Amino acid sequence: MNRVLIFVDTRENNSGIIEYFKQYECDIQKKILLYGDFVVSDRVVIERKLVNDFVQSITDKRLFKQLNSMKENFEKPILIIEGEESLYGILQPNIIRGALAAISVDMSIPIIWTRDIADTAGVIYWIARREQLLEKREIVLRNKKVPKTIEEMQNYLVSSLPDVSVIRAKALLKHFKSPNNVFNATEEELRKVKGIGKGIAKKIKKVLEKKYS
Repeated sequence: MNRVLIFVDTRENNSGIIEYFKQYECDIQKKILLYGDFVVSDRVVIERKLVNDFVQSITDKRLFKQLNSMKENFEKPILIIEGEESLYGILQPNIIRGALAAISVDMSIPIIWTRDIADTAGVIYWIARREQLLEKREIVLRNKKVPKTIEEMQNYLVSSLPDVSVIRAKALLKHFKSPNNVFNATEEELRKVKGIGKGIAKKIKKVLEKKYS
């Protein structure tokens, strides 16, 4: 099997990038990601920024908070800067240069420049392909935000099911009252929950019922 899996943050729904992934041998799962915009393996998370957003994120101090969180939770975070526009204009050039130096040298985070959204999709696919097919890495949502309450643990557990976002996990738990009841539910029972269609229900049951080899 030569298909790869890519987790895409739900905030990318309106960016149009999912359409560009369709030309590649990959499956997309939309997730609410705590860190980054794309997860392609247990160690690689990718943050995508358009040129203007990159500059703005320096101004409002989002950039280094986001990158630090990625680095704390994934072994190999990557920053993609997309677009052919100039970085210079709004901020002083040395501020931009200093940020780039800090990211690449101090934080050891690779910066990949892409021409446009199609180019970005291609780069992400080939990183995922290398990680999953060549390096045989698994894809997981790894983070160090440990659930503290029973409710958080339950939500975390159910949201690990395929195509089950945090919102869908909450809906399942409200309907079935416990993770155990969710796992034991039939495909027909799962489909009664809002947001759980036939396809998602089938994936859930396949993961829960297939023998481990």
